Amino acid sequence: MEFASVAIFGGLTVAAVVIASVIPLAQAAGLLAPIPLALVAARTRPRALVTATVATTAVAFAMAGTGAMATVLGSALVAGIVGDIKRRGRGFPTLLAATLVAAPLLGGVSVLLLLILVPLRELTIEALTNSIHGVAGLMHRWGPFDRVGNGLDAFADSIASHWWVWIWVSGTVGTVISLVVAWWILGPVIHRLRDVPSEDTLDSDVQATGRSAVEAGVAPLPIVAEGVGFSYSPGAPPVLRDIDLRIDPGEFVAIVGANGSGKSTLAKILAGRTPTSGVVHRPGLAGLGVHGGTALVLQRPEVQMLGSRVADDVVWGLPAGTEVDVDALLAEVGLAGLGDRETTDLSGGQQQRLAIAAALARRPQLLIADEVTSMVDPEGRGHLLKLLAALPRRHGIAVVLITHRGSEAAAADRVIHLDRGRIVPHPPLWMPDPTTDLDHPAVVESSSLADPGPHIGGPLMVLDQVSYAHLPGSPWEVQALTDVNLTVYRGEGLLIVGGNGSGKTTLAWIMAGLLTPLTGTCHLLGVTGKVTPAAGFDAGEPITEHVGAVGLGFQHARLQLQKVTVADEIMAAGGEKIGTAEVARVLELVGLPREMAASKVDSLSGGQMRRVVLAGLIARKPDMLVLDEPLAGLDPVSRDEIVALLARLRAEGMTIVIISHDFESLDSVCTRRVRLVDGRLLPDSHDVAPLPGRDGGVR
Repeated sequence: MEFASVAIFGGLTVAAVVIASVIPLAQAAGLLAPIPLALVAARTRPRALVTATVATTAVAFAMAGTGAMATVLGSALVAGIVGDIKRRGRGFPTLLAATLVAAPLLGGVSVLLLLILVPLRELTIEALTNSIHGVAGLMHRWGPFDRVGNGLDAFADSIASHWWVWIWVSGTVGTVISLVVAWWILGPVIHRLRDVPSEDTLDSDVQATGRSAVEAGVAPLPIVAEGVGFSYSPGAPPVLRDIDLRIDPGEFVAIVGANGSGKSTLAKILAGRTPTSGVVHRPGLAGLGVHGGTALVLQRPEVQMLGSRVADDVVWGLPAGTEVDVDALLAEVGLAGLGDRETTDLSGGQQQRLAIAAALARRPQLLIADEVTSMVDPEGRGHLLKLLAALPRRHGIAVVLITHRGSEAAAADRVIHLDRGRIVPHPPLWMPDPTTDLDHPAVVESSSLADPGPHIGGPLMVLDQVSYAHLPGSPWEVQALTDVNLTVYRGEGLLIVGGNGSGKTTLAWIMAGLLTPLTGTCHLLGVTGKVTPAAGFDAGEPITEHVGAVGLGFQHARLQLQKVTVADEIMAAGGEKIGTAEVARVLELVGLPREMAASKVDSLSGGQMRRVVLAGLIARKPDMLVLDEPLAGLDPVSRDEIVALLARLRAEGMTIVIISHDFESLDSVCTRRVRLVDGRLLPDSHDVAPLPGRDGGVR
């Protein structure tokens, strides 16, 4: 966590300094340079700030020379002062006292550096005096300002003869300004991040011992938890309470429960995190990430990707000389032939497969899979479930699968049901009737689709010969869409299906106006009032000129939430006219209590975040909703509630486009279905339902 903070915030500091150094009119950007490093100082150990200072000064010197290096060093000193005061909880008077001491000293450091670096001093003084003489020359051309020009000339001569005085004064004043600006900006930033942990929530016990894996004795199984409880901060409500369980080698265990019941937290405890109460017994260390230890695949696999290529990511971090059959592993998880593919080009489902392959490359004794099938297409979901279920028999690996799907839980040897942080003996209500999407992944009969209803009207959006490629013209170009033709009708529910990597998410972003097609057009109708005589419909305008008219729900809801509280998020998404009454209304509409308006976004569960995003989109009242995997990560009860909400919105006339692998779950919402295969929209026996045209006929 500290290394990541140094890399990210140190880079921001270097960027600000380099911009201020090389762009003549952007010197003010230098005032922002201390702020990222001050955040490092406020939220991490002092050694992290020292590391950041060494790294940033070296990079700044390589990019922009000694001047930039000196500026970064000064910024680091300012950041250390402000960050340390913030970390200790002191106020502005402490900053003033520190400023009285630090500002003159830092100003003196500038003088000392220029005294030693003679060429830099001469260049600095010459540049400064030439600039002042230049301004003075302009003043001399205007008669009334001639005296001002004379004063500027005298000032420039004074700087040249008494440079150390002016450098010390300017350095002192600049330090005071930097300290005050950093303090003023850092306060709200720290407040925003107060609920975000600054420590690594997946700390490794092998690293904590300071010994190698061999010396530490990695042996995660069998694992026995006795009275385990966990809270993420002192005084906070416990996430887990009185957990007693045992996991033996070769077991396949499923953990189920509602969103927010503590499943992911229990996974972290099993992976080696120390509980706040109770005890966890193992023969040795959990060995998270160590060869032969514990492997954890998270809900969001992109946070685990480190290699630039798929093959690199599989073996990233393994000891030198470790033999791994990368091609066989990729084939085993359904990524055959993608070893040379850029990891950034993978779809969400492909990323989850890659994370599993990287976990298996470590030959773990314990594999913990947290919702690993949530973004995978039904066929791939069944493949991965069979793979996970076979690991205990083939390799003796204990597999712990966290899931919301009854069919997946039914495949396990036993099921652990969490309810509000406790293990309960009875299964959840949805377990006796597991979903069947794994048994019938590819077929949805048109008769099971929702009735088109009376609200279906003329075309609302038309995509004509749309094609798109990522990184076009480069060696890493990936064709995402090819010649897509699609019409979305007013008031309909459209389901877009396809395998992982087929281009569904790219199509969603184009329909929302966030991506511009490389070829073809995507027009939103009903905007300009122009009529195409041949068709009799509004010609429309490119959706890229009307971003916001189509509401887009991302695959990962957290990436869409930018404000501190739920109310602020909904009001920001809904627009200026949205007040507290409307916030309360849309919260209840998506199944959340209105009291949640005051909750911090960072305190929400994944399912709650998805509902808040949907509430913000509804508050904006867009012409159309495009939802990318809106049911991913939701427990069955929450999934049914969201589906019922979407069905109600469509019944009220809302146009809804859904990208999802949950075919059966959305029967009550969607009136028709289209299928993407390798970026092409192919004919499908279920892709057209009767849609009334403007002339009363059917289109």
